[in-house]
Amino acid sequence: MNPILEGLVKALWLLVSLDPEVYSIMFLSLRVSGIAVIIGAALSIPCGATIALRDFRGKRFLMSIINTLMGLPPVVVGLLVYLLLSTSGPLGPFQLLYTPTAMIIAQLIMVVPIIIGVTVSAVSAVDKGIREKVLSMGATGWQLTVTILREAKIGLLTALIVSFGAAISEVGAVMIVGGNIRWITRVLTTAIVFETELGEFGIALALGIILLLLAFIINWVLTQLQWSGLRR
Repeated sequence: MNPILEGLVKALWLLVSLDPEVYSIMFLSLRVSGIAVIIGAALSIPCGATIALRDFRGKRFLMSIINTLMGLPPVVVGLLVYLLLSTSGPLGPFQLLYTPTAMIIAQLIMVVPIIIGVTVSAVSAVDKGIREKVLSMGATGWQLTVTILREAKIGLLTALIVSFGAAISEVGAVMIVGGNIRWITRVLTTAIVFETELGEFGIALALGIILLLLAFIINWVLTQLQWSGLRR
């Protein structure tokens, strides 16, 4: 049987048969990446909007740093988080290493610069005439920020789409800080690596197809929201 076709059949069977381990891996993948993106958005969108709306010394240098961090290698993130959370690290007493929390922290570090960078671009692209009109109506700084964010909502959804895709497909950092422990920290990407190392290419391909399917569903929902915003 063609390997790709075999992978499709196995993926369908794993989903239809309600395989408990596969669903556990799926839900953990969604939980870890979803929490990382939600926290990242809450922290990064206000930060990105502030950077875009204000002029200050060193702004270009700061944006250069953010743009560099957008391409931060996942294994470097994993190593840094590992050193922070290890028993000899400053956060060692919290015993977070090899837990889903450690994986969320690693993915959070990865998505924050992505969301900030895209938010800055989206907010900067808003027509300056809108800002002037809002300010002429006596709006406060907070009201101006909220209005601009509403105008930039398409770009903000793009930030969520890009960051979620980067988070759920990440393997290096979560492998280092999570340890790929069965039923505890094994997510779809690390499970694919594990099955590939065992030579179970059919199962690995099936898990890859499931990963693509989950990413497609989430991105489809966000894209629908994005297009609905364009029509308004």
